[in-house]
Amino acid sequence: MSFLILDLVDYFTDFNMTLEEVVGSNSTEKKMETVSQALEELLVAAQKQDCLTVGVYESAKLMNVDPDSVVLCVLATDEEDEDDIALQIHFTLLQAFCCDNDINILRVSGVGRLAHVLEEDTGDSNGNEPRDLHCILVTNPPLQPLQSAALQNISSFCDESRCRNQWVPCLELQDR
Repeated sequence: MSFLILDLVDYFTDFNMTLEEVVGSNSTEKKMETVSQALEELLVAAQKQDCLTVGVYESAKLMNVDPDSVVLCVLATDEEDEDDIALQIHFTLLQAFCCDNDINILRVSGVGRLAHVLEEDTGDSNGNEPRDLHCILVTNPPLQPLQSAALQNISSFCDESRCRNQWVPCLELQDR
């Protein structure tokens, strides 16, 4: 039996595979998909309860006034946003504030998917700009705190990520 295990170790070592690649890659993908779905469910539920703050400026204002009401900060970008220095500075400041106030943070790629989930228009016929979806805060309603499985799932994911020294976990939202 021990020879079989050693043979398997040698076999996988020849391919330079880690144990996570051999055993856990499929479960990691499933976990990420589960967390992505939980995030979408949470955002829709929070929007229905009027517990979303959307926009970098609006989010910074709320966190300055009432940081205890915030349960999640979602920072969203796409590839074209990576070179936006001002946005990255805002993100750095928001992340620092969230860490100081024990607010879970998720970094998300897929602003288009967020717009679809939140049923945002890309602009209207009156020439109004769409809302800035780069920062979204989920807040607890004042009378009835959010107690959803989706929020618990996301909180667990953030906790697990911090245990692996990944302070700002990243998710990629897929178009469906």
